Amino acid sequence: MNGITVPMALVDFIPVVFFFAAAVLLQRDLYHQMVKGAYALLATGSIMVLIGGLFKATWKILYALQVCDYPLLSDSFFPLQGPGFLLVFLALAGMFTPWNRKGTTTLLGVGAVPVYTSTIPFVILQTVGCAGSQWTLFAISLKMKQRLAAALYVVAFVFMLGMGYLSATFDDTSGMHWLAQCVNIVSQGAFLWATLRLHKAGLARWQPGSNRAAVG
Repeated sequence: MNGITVPMALVDFIPVVFFFAAAVLLQRDLYHQMVKGAYALLATGSIMVLIGGLFKATWKILYALQVCDYPLLSDSFFPLQGPGFLLVFLALAGMFTPWNRKGTTTLLGVGAVPVYTSTIPFVILQTVGCAGSQWTLFAISLKMKQRLAAALYVVAFVFMLGMGYLSATFDDTSGMHWLAQCVNIVSQGAFLWATLRLHKAGLARWQPGSNRAAVG
């Protein structure tokens, strides 16, 4: 392990806070726009993503302070965030389905003798979830005629892809840690800014199928 410092660990909490703020805004604004099943997916996915980020940032601060090295906190990042982003995407996409009346969750337990340690399956889940979520919010932004918000969701998605690439090529150096954190801050910052734009434009009153937010 190289280059993890206390300032670096503290900075890692910034994108977590950005995501939390954006997720709260989305959950508040879309509460009456979603059926209960879809909203449950949104809330569950958001919480999973938030916990994954908190665990990773907490692992860094504990390591930087030389309290302990608790790798389970770091290792849980992708298993939580991958499915979490996918659930957020399914919830947002579900708003546009005519049969979205109840949510179904499926639990799959898979056990195998060979040891498989690759994070690629979770990176794929995270990428699909991020892409779907950002695309859906991008489409909503265009329907509400919020072009800046749409552009910001594109920026958030591009930098989220950058995080996926960095995760696949991570070499555990100090420079790589800082680069990953800066990319994540830009991504979550753009996500929060775009969500704030939709919130101010009346996302809570917007109806799927409408091209603008309701007035009043």
